[in-house]
Amino acid sequence: MGQVLFIVWRESVEALLVVGILYAWLKNGDADARRGLPYLWAGVGAGVLAAVALGAALVGFTEVLSGDAQDYFQTAMVLVACVLIVQMVLWMKQHGRTLKREMEQSLEQTTRDANWWGITVLVALAIAREGSETVIFLYGLGFGQSGHVDASQYLAVLLGLGLAFLTFYLLQLGGKVFSWRQFFRVTEIMLLFLGAGLFQTGVDKLIDKEVLPTLVDQVWNSSALLDDSSTFGSLVATLTGYRAHPALMNLIAYAAYWLVVWWLARRVSGRAAAVTKRKAA
Repeated sequence: MGQVLFIVWRESVEALLVVGILYAWLKNGDADARRGLPYLWAGVGAGVLAAVALGAALVGFTEVLSGDAQDYFQTAMVLVACVLIVQMVLWMKQHGRTLKREMEQSLEQTTRDANWWGITVLVALAIAREGSETVIFLYGLGFGQSGHVDASQYLAVLLGLGLAFLTFYLLQLGGKVFSWRQFFRVTEIMLLFLGAGLFQTGVDKLIDKEVLPTLVDQVWNSSALLDDSSTFGSLVATLTGYRAHPALMNLIAYAAYWLVVWWLARRVSGRAAAVTKRKAA
């Protein structure tokens, strides 16, 4: 439940950030700018429908598959979710500081051209992107894979949405509680650990299918300290990739994940610094 709540909360805040920037610009602009508000809400509706359609398609596709095909599909979704999480964190790391300015510049161009459908498309793509990522993340966590969704999972989604609106409201207070930069910095770290957990789940599934060897079946056993089959231990395992009795392949995969993330983060930071230096010159 905690993993579902966190994913819905984080992704909803990102979607609200996009909508909030666009809404504030249109609402506080001149009469021409305010004409774009209906197109903004049309984009929100289209984006939500696209995300819901993807969720229905994923569940329906799973029900058609059976046996090994279903297992491999679910494994692929787990690994895709991991890749998307890392990609999203790197994208926010590169564009987070300039996101507001870039959107406002795009809106200014849209207003000058009177191309209000451009706002609809922009918002729909933003909402659909966050919504589709949420669907894939939740599917990777097991949400709906059995064709049945527990009441606790529905509750987690509602709590995540409620918490996202509360977070957005607090952030709009002007940084009196905590700033966007602090929020994204903390949640980026949490998301990378969640990505590590999803990657380990995918590795576990591939080991079970004998696609990957264990190399060493059990390197250690820390169940006495924290059992990853317990309620709390399972949550820690999902959110961090912790294993109480890991195979050597698990440890190699975990180290490789963080090595790749570190290399990509350095590459993105270097690229962003180069762009900033070039603009300053």
